[in-house]
Amino acid sequence: MTIQKFCELAVISMIALAAHDASAQEYPVRAIRIITPGVGGSSDFTTRLLAQAITGPLGQQIVIDNRPTGPIPGEIASKAAPDGYTLLLSGGSFVIGPLVQKTSYDPITDFVAISLISTQPSVLVVHPSMPVNSVKELIALAKARPGAMNYSMAGIGSSGHLAAELFKYMAKVDVAQINYKGAGAALTDLLAGQVHMTFATAASVVPLMKSGRLKALAVTSAKPSALFPGLPTVASSGLPGYETGSNLGLLAPAGTPQPIIARLSMEVIRAMKLPDIKEKLMNAGTEAVGSTPAEFEATMKAEMSKMGKVIKSAGIGTGAI
Repeated sequence: MTIQKFCELAVISMIALAAHDASAQEYPVRAIRIITPGVGGSSDFTTRLLAQAITGPLGQQIVIDNRPTGPIPGEIASKAAPDGYTLLLSGGSFVIGPLVQKTSYDPITDFVAISLISTQPSVLVVHPSMPVNSVKELIALAKARPGAMNYSMAGIGSSGHLAAELFKYMAKVDVAQINYKGAGAALTDLLAGQVHMTFATAASVVPLMKSGRLKALAVTSAKPSALFPGLPTVASSGLPGYETGSNLGLLAPAGTPQPIIARLSMEVIRAMKLPDIKEKLMNAGTEAVGSTPAEFEATMKAEMSKMGKVIKSAGIGTGAI
């Protein structure tokens, strides 16, 4: 390569880089699409709440693109142009899905993290007739009755399923699973005493806990949750190191300019600090977070590593999340 040719290529590269930076600084100049799974669920609710909070500061309309749950949202978003105008707001099915079934995308290499938006811990509840009042006592009972106890769940790969399998894996206990078509049926049999335990969301069991129809032992988050005042964590109540929950985060296709990622992350963090947003999420059984891109990426990697071991140990991999 001649010196003249080298200089020409260098100038072209500098022009392209300058145009790239200018585009990022002007961002956004048109509507932003956020792809999210399902309609009416926690992802949809959180996406709409976030959209309302960041539309004003960004000065552009946020278009919500609801897609079927499962790998489809991630597959569509991974193929979008990395320009900040197509984003993905998703949770467990996006991060854990590739560990359960084959997908055309990789959560880490095909995306760049923007911010962890919220987290929804589960609560470990048992039927009131169970002679246990702590996680430690539950583990001891399960070890004394190997294979005799069971737990209910609402679907292979669901948050309740994975929380229970993580519990079994870490506690080294044999507890049978009973799979139901929906969370309502899973709770009905628990209330009837036909099932011993389950890992449920706050919205579904708090009223039952308060009425005494179910006995709550612990929350699955690393720290005590405001959703369950006074309730200890699973880790502090008998199973050190245990932590799980349903996270929702915002991502962009790999290659999206860093200034755009930084701008979006800043707006998400700001939104998650708003009292109105925090209250609405809390009422829906979810805790607002708002994190840096690096923190969210670290959370995803840790979740994939931890749950990958559990999924392999439990032989999960034939059903869709």
